[in-house]
Amino acid sequence: MIFELDKTEFSKCRKLLNEQGQLEAKAIVENENPGRIFVDNINNPVSGLIWLGNNDGFIFFGSEQNENFNNGLNQFINNVIIPEAKKVQLKWFEGVGNHEKWNNTIERVFEHRKLGSWNQRVYILHKDGYKGNNEPEIDQGYKVIKICNTLYENKDNSIKNIEFLQSKILDFWPSPESFFNNGMGYCIVYENEIVSVCFSGFVVGNVHCIDIETLKTHQGKKLAQRVAHSFVKDCLDNNMVPYWDCMEINKPSVAVAENIGFRNVFNYVGYDFSFE
Repeated sequence: MIFELDKTEFSKCRKLLNEQGQLEAKAIVENENPGRIFVDNINNPVSGLIWLGNNDGFIFFGSEQNENFNNGLNQFINNVIIPEAKKVQLKWFEGVGNHEKWNNTIERVFEHRKLGSWNQRVYILHKDGYKGNNEPEIDQGYKVIKICNTLYENKDNSIKNIEFLQSKILDFWPSPESFFNNGMGYCIVYENEIVSVCFSGFVVGNVHCIDIETLKTHQGKKLAQRVAHSFVKDCLDNNMVPYWDCMEINKPSVAVAENIGFRNVFNYVGYDFSFE
């Protein structure tokens, strides 16, 4: 059997997490960011599955050799996860192991499904590695702005597409107040529209996991690099550690991270299959 843990009991999973694993798992176990946790035993969990609150995937954690848990996974996904996923128009299961021993287990448990995989890279940046000289100039008319409550609320309606910023933040945080208390971010505005954002998606202690996006019509203008420089400078000035997690095949994202001076600290494998 697999059971859902109440948020007040997430701390029971703390000891099961890989210290060198994904920041997202720690952020949810610490109740910094929204998410759901399913375990083999509510009182004394040995293995579990985290469902990220932004519906951006699942993380297997704890023992990968727990056959009671592993044998129940397919039925659990079919009977619990898929119906819930359909409610939020989620069509794919994307899962990763909190440590690499999970890889073989995931491949074995889901071998009857059409299982795809990809490589993910994780970077961090420390002050002595920051390449501030690489900060690019951007075209006239683009303005870098720190994300603040006044901007977010947009009471004067000065930003035409404020829902872009609001929806991005609420994908990761339970409320704007939670974001402003724990995270921070920057955006680029052009002709009263937010065209690029870079902000804390997940936070654990002083480590801030970056979420970054530039609208398609404004890509190729070094906006992501520029807004990321603003974000990491603020982090480093305030003794925070920027953390960058991206797909290996996402060459533009890898290039931005490495150009700024981020150092690749570990990699992991992601797996996916269709719910259809």
